[in-house]
Amino acid sequence: MENQIKYSLKVQAIRPKGQTPKLYVYFPLPLAAAIGLEPGEEVSWELLDRGELHLVRKITAPLQARQRAAKS
Repeated sequence: MENQIKYSLKVQAIRPKGQTPKLYVYFPLPLAAAIGLEPGEEVSWELLDRGELHLVRKITAPLQARQRAAKS
């Protein structure tokens, strides 16, 4: 796929006392804005293989962009 925008991020671990550690992945704001991801939105992960996950939205919000993003 041409003109892919890539964001590197690290998986973070939260270790509450007396509980099993939890892993978190944070979305960079430009990426969230590009797909219209909102705080509190429900999503799930679909495992394609050990190297690839697919984000699946429970409900896809209507597109609200007012103009196309500029090509770089």
